[in-house]
Amino acid sequence: MPKIKLIINTPGAHQNKFELEHGTYTIGRDASCMIRLNHPDVDARHAMLSIQEDNYWLEDFATKNGTYVNNTRINSGIHIEPNNKISIGPFTLALKVSTPVSQVEQSVSIESERIPVPEKKFDYVAPLPEAPKSTQPPPLPKQEDIKKPTISDEDLALEKAIKKQIHDELVERLDIKRLSTSKINKDELTKRAKETIGKIINDIKHKLPKDIDPEVLRQDIFNEALGLGPLEEFLIDPEITEIMVNGPTKIFVEKKGKLLLSGKTFMNEDSVLSIIERIVAPIGRRVDESQPYVDARLADGSRVNAVIPPLSLTGPCITIRKFSETPFSSDDLIRFNTWNQDMVDFMRICILLRKNIIVAGGTGSGKTTLLNVLSNYIPGTERILTIEDAAELKLDQEHLVRLEARSANIEGKGSITIRDLVRNALRMRPDRIIVGECRGGEALDMLQAMNTGHDGSLTTVHANSPRDALSRLETMVLMAGMDLPLKVIREQVSSAVDIIIQETRFSDGTRKIVNISEIVGQEGEQITMQDIFVYEQTGIDEEGRVLGEFKPTGSVPTFMEELKTRGLSLRIEMFKPNKHMDNY
Repeated sequence: MPKIKLIINTPGAHQNKFELEHGTYTIGRDASCMIRLNHPDVDARHAMLSIQEDNYWLEDFATKNGTYVNNTRINSGIHIEPNNKISIGPFTLALKVSTPVSQVEQSVSIESERIPVPEKKFDYVAPLPEAPKSTQPPPLPKQEDIKKPTISDEDLALEKAIKKQIHDELVERLDIKRLSTSKINKDELTKRAKETIGKIINDIKHKLPKDIDPEVLRQDIFNEALGLGPLEEFLIDPEITEIMVNGPTKIFVEKKGKLLLSGKTFMNEDSVLSIIERIVAPIGRRVDESQPYVDARLADGSRVNAVIPPLSLTGPCITIRKFSETPFSSDDLIRFNTWNQDMVDFMRICILLRKNIIVAGGTGSGKTTLLNVLSNYIPGTERILTIEDAAELKLDQEHLVRLEARSANIEGKGSITIRDLVRNALRMRPDRIIVGECRGGEALDMLQAMNTGHDGSLTTVHANSPRDALSRLETMVLMAGMDLPLKVIREQVSSAVDIIIQETRFSDGTRKIVNISEIVGQEGEQITMQDIFVYEQTGIDEEGRVLGEFKPTGSVPTFMEELKTRGLSLRIEMFKPNKHMDNY
């Protein structure tokens, strides 16, 4: 491939030489330009130089002083030839194309070709950065259901450069940030953005590489400007349940329970930061150097966590836990092999009997989804209060109050914690209190609420087993700052909690309820419990799917007598261990 050099003659008859690769280079006074000409007669973003196979294109950005080729001012963009004289302000530029030289000559550093420039008032020419390197991540094995990029590394780098140019031009013409915060409605903003993007792309359509679809490019730029960039297509894919952004060049997704590398990338770190700001701003959250991590939610209730530098060493990171627009039902969980019909019937009765329930499990095990399903068994005649860090639960009951915690403002004041909301909820005459997750001192207030007439409350905790969930509760109560003896704490737990549901995510990506356990009392200082239902894994099939079955243990709940007084019934046969069980 021929070697292409850019020769820049600066004021004072000094000359700089740079070796270029195929790609798009912005020229201007601004420090963000790849070819920086720092002089008052040069616009901040003055022109663009595009280098392809035997094709050299120069475009002026409607500048005041203009861009000249062989002493003739160009109106917009033209094809140029090597050795054409390009004049921008006091600078003269030219491309020189040479045939490949020997390996020895190729090894000479480009810095050795640069003629030293004496110190001057202006730093007229900033060194060119290295040619854009492809940020396309290597594919992972067995990703057949993820669409991989089909363009070459060279075109991928070019596409990113073109996207950045169009995006910058859009921001400059439309002032997206100002319009987004003004009173202009969303439809009008969308209309203006699409029209402007269309005009920009039509102007450069003739010089786009053949592998880049203008319509796809148009949608990508729109998503970057007003949406969530490359994440948009993952948000509308019902099979994708989680999106993980590890910096601008790596986006992983969870699809059908498996983690896969998507092959999509952001333009740069600033693009990721813009997306984070776009997510957190509507709900009054913020993320900056003083608060470099944040929990938020999308309009559909999906949970978002973002971490930015300096905490993240890989660049801005985003984790999105998607939630279906239509909440899952108990039948959906049966279809997903999460539980069986006997377990559904038993838990529905527990809700109607106003039993206090804790859903336990690890990260990504499905605790919030299960909590939402259980909550919808609560009768519509009861007053329900939900308390969450980021509102995710979707309940259908009419008498529902949703409370959401608030982070501190830029001055570090105004924080409202889950614990504050739990204590306040007790003054709001709730029939049921549902806490999205107990992770600190609010556990003590939750236990006190359960013990003082607010039966039927529900919450989730991170734990690996029902016994571990009890230990976690004890630890969280101690985090409340109350110097309570361990015996007293365990008495509070044993009298408050009735049922613990343990959910686990297995190696094949499925989520299953592995234990439904009842707290039956206390012997000495030890809380006693009995398993009502368990899941027993029997193996793994040839395709890696977990095999097993849900089984009753033979233990009968201690509250069976309450059913008669409440006019409810439950088949006693479902608790017999020797009865036939379908392999769900």
